[in-house]
Amino acid sequence: MLGAARRSLRLARGTLATLVFALAAACGSSSGDDDDATGGESGSGGTVAVGGGSGSATGGTSSGAGGQPTTGGASALGGTAGAGVGAGTSAGATSGAGGGATGGANAGGAGGTGAASGTGAFGGVASDAPDVSPYIVVDQFGYTPGGEKIAVLRDPQTGADADASFEPGASYALVEASTGAQVFTAAPTAWNGGAEDPSSGDRADWFDFSSVTEPGAYYVLDIERNVRSYAFEISDGVYADVLVQALRMFFYQRVGQTKDASHAGVGWVDAPSHVGPLQDHAARLYSDKSNAATERDVWGGWYDAGDYNKYTSWTAGYVENLLRAYVENPGAFGDDSGIPESGNGVPDVLDEAKWGMDFLTRMQESDGSLLSIVGEAGASPPSSATAPSLYGSPNTSATLSTAAAFAYGALVFSKQGPVELKDYATDLGQRAEKAYAWADANPAVVFKNNDSASGSSGLGAGQQETDDAGRLAYKLDAAVQLFRLTGEPSYRSFVDASYQQSHLVSFGNYVSEWDVALQDALLEYADHPDATPAVAAALRDAYTQGVTGSGNLGAVLGDQDPYLAYLKDYTWGSNQTKAAKGNCFTAAVVHGLASDQSADFLRAAERYLHYLHGVNPFSLVYLSNMNEHGAENSVNEFYHTWFADKSPAWDRVGVSTYGPPPGYLVGGPNPSYDWDACCPGGCGAAENNAVCTAESISPPKGQPPQKSYKDFNTNWPLDSWSISEPSDGYQIGYIRLLSKFVH
Repeated sequence: MLGAARRSLRLARGTLATLVFALAAACGSSSGDDDDATGGESGSGGTVAVGGGSGSATGGTSSGAGGQPTTGGASALGGTAGAGVGAGTSAGATSGAGGGATGGANAGGAGGTGAASGTGAFGGVASDAPDVSPYIVVDQFGYTPGGEKIAVLRDPQTGADADASFEPGASYALVEASTGAQVFTAAPTAWNGGAEDPSSGDRADWFDFSSVTEPGAYYVLDIERNVRSYAFEISDGVYADVLVQALRMFFYQRVGQTKDASHAGVGWVDAPSHVGPLQDHAARLYSDKSNAATERDVWGGWYDAGDYNKYTSWTAGYVENLLRAYVENPGAFGDDSGIPESGNGVPDVLDEAKWGMDFLTRMQESDGSLLSIVGEAGASPPSSATAPSLYGSPNTSATLSTAAAFAYGALVFSKQGPVELKDYATDLGQRAEKAYAWADANPAVVFKNNDSASGSSGLGAGQQETDDAGRLAYKLDAAVQLFRLTGEPSYRSFVDASYQQSHLVSFGNYVSEWDVALQDALLEYADHPDATPAVAAALRDAYTQGVTGSGNLGAVLGDQDPYLAYLKDYTWGSNQTKAAKGNCFTAAVVHGLASDQSADFLRAAERYLHYLHGVNPFSLVYLSNMNEHGAENSVNEFYHTWFADKSPAWDRVGVSTYGPPPGYLVGGPNPSYDWDACCPGGCGAAENNAVCTAESISPPKGQPPQKSYKDFNTNWPLDSWSISEPSDGYQIGYIRLLSKFVH
């Protein structure tokens, strides 16, 4: 969504953006006014969020209530290849300092296994290195050479770890990990004069070592206290393998895909799911289950989150944004990530997008409309699910969102070499026009899944239907992409007549992490050489004013967050919100806005990446099972039907045989977390009530916002899905942000 301009060969601004991302060393930041915002609207009854809705469940007892799978991975940087799966380990030795052991004591109950030093080709940590401290937090993968590099030294004041304390020593050093040589020293600087930050409950100091650009493996040392951070790299390629793992998550999420050992790794082998009798190849209409005449082939697509359901509107968003990620920085993506299509001459990110696109073509009716949802049975592993698949009726929102994805796909695939992809692009363009025409003639066809009033209870989990504002956002996106594809004036006329209803304009230069999808589409329109000049200028000015305002760039460069990644509000899925905020800043670079501030935009965006990579109160990488891919303290478990609680094979890293695959981004801190209302004693059977008190829920409950997390996957009635469940929407936002810093 941030960078379609770069995808168009006609747009000079896109070319400029590509050069900026290829050459810049990730040192920028920016922001727009959102201080008065109350938060965006999710895919349920609201404006579409970046990448579509989260698909997370809002409650219930079924094991399939919300969620999403994970990704295996290619070898770690500097490590040996593992057949394109998670077998490759860092070339460096494992940390002799206990790795995640000390981190495990943090308030979130999180902590890695300390399995790998994460220093890759630069070698391991010296055997006599000091112990790791959970109070010296860094990006555990590392930093680009020219990027900002700040270690946060945390001193807990409020929350579950309030009894702990850490007073930094007077001098800190950046230390070469393998030799112990100090290459840079400086005194730490107090954040905000030593004040406590209410969002984290911590006081903090900063150790800024941005001046160090020499590639290598390092750690940060408190010289006086003789404790250190986790090891990390400084390297141009520091995030390359991380991006591979993050993208592979979509492979594990594929419905109906064989997961053999050569592609999935031995730990996550599974037969194709949902291909049995009355499943995806012969799914029936939810309201007419006994009628064989309603059978449709709706095979393919992805499990949406921790549940296995497939939501058309959201899938269209995932497809569109995988394509955007490629367009924004094509050089970040290879053809060797270990999926079945690897080596076919097409970047794997486009192969993955095509997997989702193919599913969308199967969901299109002959009149151009799109079926809204496929409800899938849950089981672990997925291939053991045997209940029938059911689909929902067509609706306007699914049709419009898919029209946009079809048109975007036509633009991208037409530029690829293979003739069959050019033919595929032609077909997608025709499908896009047909879908738009149906939606234009049927502007308010609504279908609510899992809704008792609609007779659809049990069909899916999250609510895919939206409201009038959401349908307008979808239609604007579709009109933009079709105008870019066809040049047809009627699409331009719709954008010109409707853009002022977008939040960007109607809320007064409102650039928000909640509106990334529509913001991107409008900027893509503004970049088009045949856009109405006055409208294009108005859109570009609105975005520039918003992204540089006090709630966006102003807040980040004003250092309002000691962990450097400011958010006004923490909600369900806050990790996606962090990634979306970063994408707001990179959008300014992609579209050539305020080019004199490009370095600041990139510095701001990379701060949100560092947060997700460990610069947070838990010193936790919010990606799963990354111990063999550069992180020492990453997510061990998360809510997912496949990788379920108490599963002997997949429950938890270091406890189960395998744990979940690498690379899944979890939802993140959520101050609204609570156990089910039936707890502690009203959940029916005694064994259900026992779950309520089997483990502490504080944290995440009753904590400062940034500490409202726990590394757990317990099902109902503790409802971990509102914290640890992944989602394809979360994942694609992170992939788009990460890919900007892969050189």
